Amino acid sequence: MKLISLNTWGGVAGLDGLLDFFRRYADVDIFCLQEVWRGGAHMRGSVAGGKKLENFIPELYTEISNALPYHVGYFRPHFHEWYGLAVFIKKDLEIKEEGEIFVYKDRGFISDKDAGNHARNLQYITLRTARGMRVIVNFHGLWNGIGKGDTEDRLSQSDNIVAFLKTLSHPSVLCGDFNLLPDTQSIKKIEDVGMRNLIKEFGITSTRSNFYKKPLRFADYTFVSSDIDVHHFKMLPDEISDHLAMYLDFE
Repeated sequence: MKLISLNTWGGVAGLDGLLDFFRRYADVDIFCLQEVWRGGAHMRGSVAGGKKLENFIPELYTEISNALPYHVGYFRPHFHEWYGLAVFIKKDLEIKEEGEIFVYKDRGFISDKDAGNHARNLQYITLRTARGMRVIVNFHGLWNGIGKGDTEDRLSQSDNIVAFLKTLSHPSVLCGDFNLLPDTQSIKKIEDVGMRNLIKEFGITSTRSNFYKKPLRFADYTFVSSDIDVHHFKMLPDEISDHLAMYLDFE
């Protein structure tokens, strides 16, 4: 099976290039996406994440759906009903369950200091494969405006992620934009529960594209449980976001 995880940046890098990316990788079984809009055009010019919201694609979810006609999409917002996580899975895969849990604050929370600080959820899908049941978990971690280090909220967020992982009875993949540096305790908590950190294991040195100008080049991670058979893992070179896409070939 093949999986791609990508923070789409809301399509800010250019819709044509982003949609071409999905068409070129249409053989991929699972796409786990972050920063996906499904409405919210009236938010243009508003401040979130320390900057004005401009050039995002309000109907990005629909545009991606149209570019992936052989996949079925699931959208799980964490900012109002317009912005959040999306998973697209090939229609020939048998999906047993799709859902979410919140791991930072509760649904509907938005900080009055900056709208970029809002509730965060895990989106999960349980599916049947030739090797048995597998759980795919999509995540976009807390932004707080003070870097990507440990904070009380981030440590608590990781505790909640670990608590969810411990409830799973099937092999799992956890991926997304964690907004964390590799040497944080927040990342170590997930490693300590037995999840393989493929960014570390495969010697990845950056998860950011040339659109990203800051010096710290880590944000995205893919973790797999020890019973997942990994064939290959890499960052894709496509410049379609301020993040690079993570590509996982497994089982």
